[in-house]
Amino acid sequence: MALPSARLALGAALVLLALLPGLARLGLAWLGSGGADPLGQDLLALNLPPGTGHVLGTDHLGRDVLARLTAGTWLTLSTGLGGTLLATLPGAALGLLALTLGGVVRAATFAAFDLLRVLPGILLALLTAVVLGNGSFPVMLALGLSYAPLFAELVRAAHAREMASDYVAAAQVFGQGRLTVLGRHVLPNLLGPVVTLAVIVLPRCIVTESVLSFLGLGTAPDQPSWGRMIADASGFAEDAPHAVLAPMLALSLLTLGLSLLGESARRHFDPLRREAAP
Repeated sequence: MALPSARLALGAALVLLALLPGLARLGLAWLGSGGADPLGQDLLALNLPPGTGHVLGTDHLGRDVLARLTAGTWLTLSTGLGGTLLATLPGAALGLLALTLGGVVRAATFAAFDLLRVLPGILLALLTAVVLGNGSFPVMLALGLSYAPLFAELVRAAHAREMASDYVAAAQVFGQGRLTVLGRHVLPNLLGPVVTLAVIVLPRCIVTESVLSFLGLGTAPDQPSWGRMIADASGFAEDAPHAVLAPMLALSLLTLGLSLLGESARRHFDPLRREAAP
């Protein structure tokens, strides 16, 4: 059990390290000091290296890199969390409802999920941006549409496994209805895999949001998300490499830490591993 514990501790430490600037900004706000303005420009302080006046330096417009990094922390994380929730709840709920109703409803629902699964996430983001405009919500919606089929397929596989189990057959023999079997016996055993997949999908949503912002399809230009920071500073990497490395390092630490936490959750909820444990 040492390896899973070390993986969990390392993942939590990396996530905490990536979120540390955002947590520090919250602490300053609680103390009544919001710190530097992430949108404030100083044309006399362009591309300054890290120093006492600016801990992480400034970018090509004289904006404080640390202030933009801390503001982008919660924007990137909230967009990723929103996309994960929009993928988890509709994907799992609609998939389970279609499996319960069966027949034409099941076939039509999973046909729609199959159609969404073959569409690239960039195309979905472009369509939502054209319809709804730039902003966090269109990105969340695009992420939800992209990853919802994964939860529907997971629910379908887990539902088929649970319905073929002996205890469900026994419950049906004793006269329990379909909804009773679903709520009492099947649904509790679906929560573990769904939560595990949500933890695994979260870093993917964060990376996808950063890629979309880098390409100009994500958040609005005046919002300092990590992907937008990388895109803005990439053209001045030789003069201000710190402005590019700071969001890249934060994004790498956060996604790696969340991936380790997702792997730990997968191992924890793995029924085969629990049965093999002494």
